[in-house]
Amino acid sequence: MTEAPKNLLLEVNNIEVVYNDIIQVLRGVSIGVTQGDIVALLGTNGAGKTTTLRAISGLLKPENGAIREGFVKFDGQDITNVLGTQVVHLGAVMVPEGRRVFKHLTVDENVRVGSVTRKDGAASIRRDYELMYTHFPRLSKVTHRMAGYCSGGEQQMIAIARALMAAPKMLMLDEPSLGLAPLLVKEIFDNVKRINEEMQTTILVVEQNAKIALAISNYAYIMENGKIVLEGPSDKLQDNPDVKEFYMGVTQGGGRKSFKEVKSYKRRKRWM
Repeated sequence: MTEAPKNLLLEVNNIEVVYNDIIQVLRGVSIGVTQGDIVALLGTNGAGKTTTLRAISGLLKPENGAIREGFVKFDGQDITNVLGTQVVHLGAVMVPEGRRVFKHLTVDENVRVGSVTRKDGAASIRRDYELMYTHFPRLSKVTHRMAGYCSGGEQQMIAIARALMAAPKMLMLDEPSLGLAPLLVKEIFDNVKRINEEMQTTILVVEQNAKIALAISNYAYIMENGKIVLEGPSDKLQDNPDVKEFYMGVTQGGGRKSFKEVKSYKRRKRWM
């Protein structure tokens, strides 16, 4: 990994993750997240993105996984193989893939429950509670609706708002665009950018949608087959011909690649 940047909030150093003591999923993964930044972790299905988030979040053990080599540090503390509850108390909160809202609670109850771990007083909690409905005005119109009856986009907003109510130092988002219409995806990512700027929340976002993730992030990593294959400032990666071709589907001539052409991508990668 390149020299660590200043004010490094998260440091993942050369980790290897193994499931069931046999299956190696991550191979020497190193990433860094600078305080105040939005960092994107990109890659196709099966690249190892979600496993990386689980390694950071302390969620490997329930699935018989463990970090066997390397270490993870958050805010200066070693959290390698630490349980997820401790990681949350330290200030790293994840919004998992698939939203996972409490379907039988109302929207408002889902948002409020995110603050249960806080000890900074009712005034601060109330301020953040009101701020959530400012960031997600759609939710203010459905506060008493059961979350299970909300649309996919609304559920994603609920999940993000609930996580933010824990007042995290770092918010981790796992595939927030999954299964959502393009207009909703844009709205959610616009909100993520505003949250970063206005609440000074550091954000690590795992995404397959490279175009939108690179548009809002400061720095990005690309994963393939359990390892990092490319990294750099997001604006530089946006102009990288390999990234354009394989993750945005744009050829050197400026046209879109067909699905058939994209399928041959693994055989023609130039950075492996």
